[in-house]
Amino acid sequence: MGFVIVVAQQKGGSGKTTLAVNLAVAFARAGKSVALMDTDPQGSAGRWFMARLEAQGEPGLEFSTASAWGVTYECRKLAEAHDIVIIDTPPKADSDLRPALRAADLVLVPVATSHLDLWAVEVVLYLAEREDKPAMIVMTRNRAGTRLAADVAAKAAEMSADLAVAALANRVVYAETLGQGRAALEAAKGPAHAEVQALMQEVAAKLDAL
Repeated sequence: MGFVIVVAQQKGGSGKTTLAVNLAVAFARAGKSVALMDTDPQGSAGRWFMARLEAQGEPGLEFSTASAWGVTYECRKLAEAHDIVIIDTPPKADSDLRPALRAADLVLVPVATSHLDLWAVEVVLYLAEREDKPAMIVMTRNRAGTRLAADVAAKAAEMSADLAVAALANRVVYAETLGQGRAALEAAKGPAHAEVQALMQEVAAKLDAL
């Protein structure tokens, strides 16, 4: 059985889909068989996948959608056939999120450089803890070197979850590639490459340690 990673955050605009698709491509480029599941009715990950399919023909990963209560069944099928399953969830934390959390081996919680994002983490961490699932906070849209980024990161480190060392900076390349059905690793080599690679390796190490 493959590992299941759930990307969850109550607040919209935190970089959930960006995190999900960039990790999916990073794992695929590392030689893993990967499936991406979109359970968000907005369907951003699905639109990314369709843009990828149209542009490349061969997307290099599997894609699936599921309603909240179909997640468990669909996830089990995907995990039987893939090394990594990544689930992009709706920007809310209620009963719709729980089926995905129950299927998770690891919960990733993206936090943009904002206290509003940080405050929204608590509910997701509470639900993950109730399901006895390990969680890791990932700083996204990070503004390294600013007082705000340092303050948010320090407060995130005090929460009941690991804080990833690797962070995704606030870079245009993430938005540009997302709209093209690509990931930052597939653009011209730059700082985003190192960020995504470091995060993928950190997540892989966390999964291996479970």
